[in-house]
Amino acid sequence: MSASMRVVGVQVGSARKLAVGERTVLSAIHKTAVAGAVEVTALGLAGDEQVDLSVHGGLEKAVYAYPSEHYAFWQAARHEAGVPASDTAQPWGAIGENLTLRGLLETQVWVGDVLQFANCRLRVTQPREPCYKFNATMGMNSASKRMAQSGFCGFYLAVEQAGHLQAGEIFELVPGPRRVSIPERFTAKMQKHLR
Repeated sequence: MSASMRVVGVQVGSARKLAVGERTVLSAIHKTAVAGAVEVTALGLAGDEQVDLSVHGGLEKAVYAYPSEHYAFWQAARHEAGVPASDTAQPWGAIGENLTLRGLLETQVWVGDVLQFANCRLRVTQPREPCYKFNATMGMNSASKRMAQSGFCGFYLAVEQAGHLQAGEIFELVPGPRRVSIPERFTAKMQKHLR
């Protein structure tokens, strides 16, 4: 396995209230780090809740992965949007991801590719689509649009082989059929945000 691809963070979240403008909604977008090995089941990581299954969860969107390389972009974007400097540094999981990865960007990933870990296999299914909860979490109304413009979306994974994984673990990308890339699928879905 290539040491250049590594899980730098593993996070799970519990449903809690999220202020969105004048209203409050339930969301598990806020993730916190997990120490040690985490069980991976067909429906995702042990301890991770999903509230709106149309957005995250189920067999095809069991786990959300995000490149750590994009965190600097979001820190700068939040600073530019006027988020207080004390709040611009974000811990892994701040984008709502379960797995924070190093060494694997969206531009290198295709639907059907497999992330092979020592004790489980996760298959790439689709890009993440930003929503109003993402804007609220990031503290800027332009967050969804910035994700649409940048293509820094991350991707969802289905569990092909249950098992466990942990932060610090290396993994290998096993190519799938390579018909549709994550950037191609994301661009097609994001036309509404780019108008």
